[in-house]
Amino acid sequence: MVGVPLARRTKKRAQKRPARIGSVLEYAALGWPVVPGAYALPHGPRACSCDRVGCPDPGAHPLSPAWHMQATTDPALLTRWWQAEPEANVILPTGRVFDVFDVPLAAGLAALTRIDAAGAHPGPVAAHGDRVLFYVATRGNPEDEDEWWSCHLDCDPEAIDDTPGLRWHCRDSYVLAPPSTLPGARTVSWLRPPDGRPLPDPLRILEWLAD
Repeated sequence: MVGVPLARRTKKRAQKRPARIGSVLEYAALGWPVVPGAYALPHGPRACSCDRVGCPDPGAHPLSPAWHMQATTDPALLTRWWQAEPEANVILPTGRVFDVFDVPLAAGLAALTRIDAAGAHPGPVAAHGDRVLFYVATRGNPEDEDEWWSCHLDCDPEAIDDTPGLRWHCRDSYVLAPPSTLPGARTVSWLRPPDGRPLPDPLRILEWLAD
């Protein structure tokens, strides 16, 4: 590093550091609870940073089984967590502030094209490997618990394989959020980032997806 200015070396190191805490704090500012996730390991005998041998979902699950209780919007606590685990993926619980429609890539992109062409608001939309995630207003956390209703599309993390097409993540589920990484250095990224507008009605987005 002889002859390289200190400022340039510092900038180069900063570019290599995971910038996930910035996104985490942005989600918290939106009122979206966050919890740290495991992350994929590119080298070595294990595929996931968790302690589970032969993890079936590397880098796509919370670090702690107590994630339901740990998820928070507290900036100080979130900062402390990501200082301890700067490469931790970003997990967002569903059924609290928002639900998520999780659909195959081709179907999701086609629906997004139709929504845009109609001048409608799709809400935040993310690409997650071969899936597209549509963030919608939740119906999983009503003031009156008797008003909550379930359907066969509801997914919790353990039931995803049973619903390979459209999945509706609501209460007791979660999604992996940008800028998390997947095995093979793939990333979760926003196609339409949150912009502060109210989240769309889930039944309206479901109509677009059903079409």
